[in-house]
Amino acid sequence: MATQPLPGALYVSMLASTSYLVWKALWETQTTNGTTISWTVDRMTEWSPSVMCYYNGDNGQCCTTLPVTVYQPPHIVSISFVNHTGPMLEGHQYTLQCTVQDVAPVENLIVIFYRGQTALGQLQSSNTENKPVTEIFTLNITPSKEDDGVQYRCEAELELGPEGPQPPPVVMSQNITAAVYFKPQLEGTSHPDPITITEGNPLQLNCSAVGNPSPSYTWMLPSGRASPSSGSVLTISSVAAEHKGQYTCSVSNNVGNVTVKYNVDVKVNYIGYIIAGIIIIAALVVIGLIGYFYYYKTNRMGQYNLKDVFCLHTRHAAVPSAE
Repeated sequence: MATQPLPGALYVSMLASTSYLVWKALWETQTTNGTTISWTVDRMTEWSPSVMCYYNGDNGQCCTTLPVTVYQPPHIVSISFVNHTGPMLEGHQYTLQCTVQDVAPVENLIVIFYRGQTALGQLQSSNTENKPVTEIFTLNITPSKEDDGVQYRCEAELELGPEGPQPPPVVMSQNITAAVYFKPQLEGTSHPDPITITEGNPLQLNCSAVGNPSPSYTWMLPSGRASPSSGSVLTISSVAAEHKGQYTCSVSNNVGNVTVKYNVDVKVNYIGYIIAGIIIIAALVVIGLIGYFYYYKTNRMGQYNLKDVFCLHTRHAAVPSAE
């Protein structure tokens, strides 16, 4: 009689070591006439066993092959970067590596890379080795500034089909946190060119930027001298004519730099001058009036008594004259 495979499958979990430690396995199936055939093993020493079952039927002895799969869940799963340590640079390509140690059969192994909670890709080995092996999977990534601080990990799953262990054995790697360096990028909206401001008003020039590492700021004034300000905002409390000209803000870190130029035009405050002139003239008039009434009349015209003014007839003593 031809050999026929029995329905069902036997999955034996095996731990690889110098002396194989095997779980007790039991396989059984029910025939159409109610006879149960069982096979029990207490110790498995082969990764690719060939198990034949012989039995007697109405037509004599028959045999069939038992479908036995010996498997081992991943022992250790780890993730790292290939030939790289430390921060990454934005826009450069790097390779993630997921290492799965001591797993069998490796052709049933599926590895998934994750960026946070987002799956980046699913890979499967083409290795047909039945004994435990260490398999390495790689995935290329090109980080952006949004990836700074993101955690990467990989997950190894031994998928043995619907008749295998449920849920399938899964082992997760540790997380690695990405540090991504990128050159300064300006924040905010663009400014008008030139910037027109009236004398006496305050002026603020803002060249705030984001970057990793944190950027530094250098300001150059229209005079060609460097400003003592080292912040992202340059402030002048009251603009004068000498503040007219081009201001340059240089933002830099060890990845790159960006430069912003501001052309400032200062308008003369005619209204202010007119008001100031009126105030000065009014002040001079007031001072003149005060000087007139309290100085000129008192010291130049003398003091008068009203009694003397209205005394029209003055008596005079007669002076004898010589005949």
